[in-house]
Amino acid sequence: MPLAAETRPAGGAAIGEVLLATALGLGLTVVLLALVFLHRTRRSTVLTTIGNRLGSATGVPAWVALPTVLTTISLLTALLGMLWDIALHIGVGRDEGPLANPAHFLILFGLFGVFAGGILACSMPLDEKPGPSAIHFLRGWDVPVGGVILTAAGFYALLGFPLDDVWHRMFGQDVTLWGPTHLMLIGGAGLSIIGLLLLEQEGHGGLSTDDGDRKVGQTARFIRQASAMGGLLLGLSVFQGEYDFDVPQFRLVLEPLMIAGAAGLALVAARLFMGRGGALAAVAFFLVIRGGIALIVGPGFGEITPSFPLYLGSAIIVELLALSVALARKPLAFGAVAGVLIGTVGHATEAGWTQFTQTLSWTSDILVEGTLMAIVGGVVGGLLGALLAAGLRRRLPRPAIARTVVVGAVLVLAAAVANGLMATVPDVEATFGIEDVETDPRTANITVELDPADFVDDPSWVQITAWQGDGLVVTQLERTGEGAYRTTEPVPLHGTWKTLLRIHDGRTLTAVPIYLPADEAIGEDELPAEDGMTRSAIPEVEILQRELKDTTGSLWTISNLVVLACTLALIAAISWGVGRYARRASVREPYADAPADSPAEGTRSQGSVGR
Repeated sequence: MPLAAETRPAGGAAIGEVLLATALGLGLTVVLLALVFLHRTRRSTVLTTIGNRLGSATGVPAWVALPTVLTTISLLTALLGMLWDIALHIGVGRDEGPLANPAHFLILFGLFGVFAGGILACSMPLDEKPGPSAIHFLRGWDVPVGGVILTAAGFYALLGFPLDDVWHRMFGQDVTLWGPTHLMLIGGAGLSIIGLLLLEQEGHGGLSTDDGDRKVGQTARFIRQASAMGGLLLGLSVFQGEYDFDVPQFRLVLEPLMIAGAAGLALVAARLFMGRGGALAAVAFFLVIRGGIALIVGPGFGEITPSFPLYLGSAIIVELLALSVALARKPLAFGAVAGVLIGTVGHATEAGWTQFTQTLSWTSDILVEGTLMAIVGGVVGGLLGALLAAGLRRRLPRPAIARTVVVGAVLVLAAAVANGLMATVPDVEATFGIEDVETDPRTANITVELDPADFVDDPSWVQITAWQGDGLVVTQLERTGEGAYRTTEPVPLHGTWKTLLRIHDGRTLTAVPIYLPADEAIGEDELPAEDGMTRSAIPEVEILQRELKDTTGSLWTISNLVVLACTLALIAAISWGVGRYARRASVREPYADAPADSPAEGTRSQGSVGR
């Protein structure tokens, strides 16, 4: 039986839970710092011993092996917690408190593990310079740039956890994946993979090794790189999580933008960095992990089962395109062409996939705009993926070119996202006919008549969503006439269920409340469902995020700008880290499947990068 909504806080956790969570975080930090202190003062060899044992199996030094294993396990834990948390919020709504949600523990420990992995990567090297791009920290203490990026990304993600409670206290509960502090959690965790990729490269090509390249089996290294690139795809794919659960709170065209962007970045980087089969291997890792987590969250935990993108069509396209050796040697051109193909052919495969996996599948309503958004996402992702691979291969173009591409890609992506967020709410009313099927608990079949009747033309959806009442019901309505619809299954109208009519047609995104429960925590009375009632359409966010408040003042704007600035700072730090590694490395690696440059060409190119 779900807890009554009024007993769940709507403006931050109880002080006792805040203090307990703070104490837990401080305790973990003390343990981590104690391990670092004992290791740096050579009073303990436990980190070196564990790292060496892990490294002997993977062919990398201890300061790469232990942080990589810890971070990988932590990221998978956080991903499971994140998807479980989304399912819980969709099913039952707000938390009773941050420590009452079991998924939060997985997220907290997972994100702390990512941060700890970065700290250990920076702290463990003692008697060697950790790679050619190492940063001098203190006397006798150099840190790998991959460790710095991993620490920064982990800290950024971990910071989102306490800030989330602060955000709720200021602005109420934002029951959406796209809350600013939620994006910090997701973005930091996903981008930490780039730190791992740099760390592995530093471990294999560091100046501290005997011949500049550790002897390691190519198959084992390929599998690790495929796991990292697949992990990057996993991290980037969490952003469209609400679409995976069939409860999107924004226009449908954002989903193909995000899917194509993730595919472009991760798959182009995988193919150019790893060589033949890299994109397919990354997708295979993604499908195994996301499929496994879907089974755990759904049948395993008894929650809503999430779907996920396929990415297979895009991977095949990238692999086929790379057969052109001449194009593969021009990473930015390759990324741009691959992005266009991902945004068209790959987009078409994803559209077909949604017909089988999503109730709110892609329709002809988004055929033009959705394809254009997918092309933008694919090209932006492809260019960034090409730069990432070029950096890992130590073959970045001139700094002016690289910076222009990164800044341009971020601006174009921001414009595309802003376009997807723009929605209109026209003047329309809905009259409901309610025929009770059961009275305790109450469920009913519903008919809908829109006024004006010709309000929709070729909609993405006219549907009823009922959620947060201990489950989820999403039912597309059957059209019975112009502006007239009916349900094909009974919907709940009782308890803590929030039931609403949702309409999405082109730029129109609106909703009409049918039944909303009383909620003392936010001072709202029950909105009953009555036969023959007529209600006006309002912005969806006013119903889906009913607990949100104070979003029109300067404090809201300033707070969002602060989060944006932190995000841009993380992107800048990652760009700096990749650039530093590419410039400081002594040996340039040719692109996969491409002949090596002549010595003269290599010397000229390296000089231009180093300026």
